[in-house]
Amino acid sequence: MSTRLTVHPASESAPVDPNALLAALADAWPAESGPMSLNLTSEAWLSALMDIKMPAHLMVEVPAFLAGDAAWEQRIRQRAADGLLMVLKGRPLSPLPADLMACFKCAIVDRADDRRLANAPPPGGAVRTVPFVQSGNATPAEAGDSFKRGAQAVLGWPLGDVPDGSKPKKGVPGSVQVVMDLIQRVEREEPAAKLEAVLRGDPSLGFRLMRYINSPGFGLSVEINSFSHALMMLGYGRLKRWLALLMTSAIDDPDLKPLMFLAVRRGLFMEELARAHGDETTRNEIFLCGVFSLLDRMLGQTFGQLFGSLPVPERVAQALVHGEGPYQPYLDLSIAVEMESPIDIREATDAMMLAAGEVNRAALKAMGTARQLRSD
Repeated sequence: MSTRLTVHPASESAPVDPNALLAALADAWPAESGPMSLNLTSEAWLSALMDIKMPAHLMVEVPAFLAGDAAWEQRIRQRAADGLLMVLKGRPLSPLPADLMACFKCAIVDRADDRRLANAPPPGGAVRTVPFVQSGNATPAEAGDSFKRGAQAVLGWPLGDVPDGSKPKKGVPGSVQVVMDLIQRVEREEPAAKLEAVLRGDPSLGFRLMRYINSPGFGLSVEINSFSHALMMLGYGRLKRWLALLMTSAIDDPDLKPLMFLAVRRGLFMEELARAHGDETTRNEIFLCGVFSLLDRMLGQTFGQLFGSLPVPERVAQALVHGEGPYQPYLDLSIAVEMESPIDIREATDAMMLAAGEVNRAALKAMGTARQLRSD
């Protein structure tokens, strides 16, 4: 429904420049990308953003404690009249006036604070009129429960438990098995004709692969019209990375689609982090590491089980199976960014000797490329 971007100042002394923020987003997330909700952790930055004209596709999250402040009430009403889309973040300690609540497109309510769970009546007989988005769900079942209770959306998507091998392996979907077969054949560098023969058994996969390769995110100057053409243009090494994307998209379970999008964005982000510090082979492997990093949850198998039939580079296996090796820091930083944890982000960034600006540029580039790759 929307992409959420959390913005945290590198330091409290950093100059507040909301126009620079909007300029950075103009390239990474233009209007055609769809709605984006901006979660600013700094009141100074939020205040500055409230004072300037905003693109129509950007929403601003306003913490509930500020919405209940008399100094902010009139400001919120005025900006709503100007057409600014706002999201109420959190549950107010006391009911807000009805006309003030009407200024918000929706409210983000954490599961721990949701009175609906206990069927508790709203205070003072207040009527719930604003759609709500549920945050704080720990399991897919809780996310499903939020929808049953009327949530318009959930914030984030629970990843589920890491498989430990104690349960029977889930059956691998047929379309995923086809892609795994293709990856094995690419690893053996079989001729293009044999690879195309595998794809003929599932034409939809062939269509998806051509769509990925011809997307703007891939950056080719000519249109690829066949598997043999793709192999000629890309070579076996680069083709494998797009088969990794194809594998995640071949999982048709709707509950796993959010994990698919996360895996793709994670791989792109990790690759961008490595762009200035590694050769093409290394970048491709780091990309594979990110894309495959959620495959255990998607397929219900441990990485040890998966990699018995799915060939991956040794350094990718080191990170995903053993949590070590040269690619593990990239994965740690990516997870810290996804968790919106400034302390963990700073520690992971320092460990990799990266500047905050490098991480921001990688995140924005990954967002834009993921948008270009996303299926309609």
